[in-house]
Amino acid sequence: MEFELWWLLAFPLFFVLGWLAARIDIKHLVKESRALPRTYLTGLNFLLNEQPDKAIDAFIEAVKIDNQTVELHFALGSLFRRRGETDRAIRMHQNLIDRDDLSDDQRLQATSELGLDYLKAGLLDRAEAVFTQLRGSRLDEFALKNLLDIYQQEKDWRKAIEIAEALPGHESALWEKEVANFHCELASDHLANSRFSDALTALRRALEMNRKSVRASMLLGDLHAAQGDDQEALEAWKKVESQNPVYLALVAERLMDAYRRLGSLEQGMQLLRSYLEKYPSLDLLDALFQWELQKEGASAAYHLVRDELQRNPTLLGLDKLLEAALLTAPAEQRMDIELVKGLVHGHTRRVARYRCDACGFKARQFYWRCPACGGWETYPPRRTEEFDLTP
Repeated sequence: MEFELWWLLAFPLFFVLGWLAARIDIKHLVKESRALPRTYLTGLNFLLNEQPDKAIDAFIEAVKIDNQTVELHFALGSLFRRRGETDRAIRMHQNLIDRDDLSDDQRLQATSELGLDYLKAGLLDRAEAVFTQLRGSRLDEFALKNLLDIYQQEKDWRKAIEIAEALPGHESALWEKEVANFHCELASDHLANSRFSDALTALRRALEMNRKSVRASMLLGDLHAAQGDDQEALEAWKKVESQNPVYLALVAERLMDAYRRLGSLEQGMQLLRSYLEKYPSLDLLDALFQWELQKEGASAAYHLVRDELQRNPTLLGLDKLLEAALLTAPAEQRMDIELVKGLVHGHTRRVARYRCDACGFKARQFYWRCPACGGWETYPPRRTEEFDLTP
């Protein structure tokens, strides 16, 4: 009985203590809110309601009232940059850096924001200088990632390789693929200028970084072909099958040109037929169709496409079938076939595109690097119709 009485006495005490604590918190909150400019709270309200233009106007007014609000300057600068007013964002962050009353952390943050402003404005040399200045600070990784972006935009592949290898986790599969592509870019430049020894060094380095680099094998074949060694070129291009057979369509023409130079066209066509049977591809079918048409004639090309269409029905395949049918059909039937082919071809224009796996951007030509999101090897050389037919 005595125990229960004590509890009855303690309960009101706890209630009173809780009430006092709440009063203290409320007073503190009211005091803090009164210390803030009213326009600041108005700006936050606009920002939360996704009205950035009105939020900026309110924040500008707040800065006029209390120009010592550093965080408000940061918020305002970010809003300017997001809205595309990079000149105002640059002035905002530069004024912050020039202030004497900024802490080291705040100055570092202002410097990083200024670098982003320059990057958004396309002033790559100034952005590079800012992010280089941040190297060795607590924002070192942030600076490295932005420098990597800058060097890729400038196509300065040597510096891109240096920065990528300085990033934490650069041994991962993702970075191996990217750095291998940087070496491939160097090799491609060397090949274009007939610097074969430098190209070979870059390609060996690319394959060391990523032994499954299809692009490196393709360029290695191009290098041997440029030096007149078609047999070595064929060996390099054939490696694509073991690396990633999806990319065989990209080397089909190279293979056939090499076999033609060696006087072994039939051997090359047999190889393409075996690839097509194992790895169905619209681009591979198109390459084989053209060579079949050239070497065996329209009838053989027609039967090739018809058999493939029965195995893998696609609009693009039907377009090829009608193209072959036009060459073999009697004169009185050609007008009707041309009419049907025109209708089918109009539809195939929408499905005969490549699509980025990362961002979904579509393009008529193949890219090693997506022009939209900047991802490397995110464009499988398969048409969108093939993706739609994949289970």
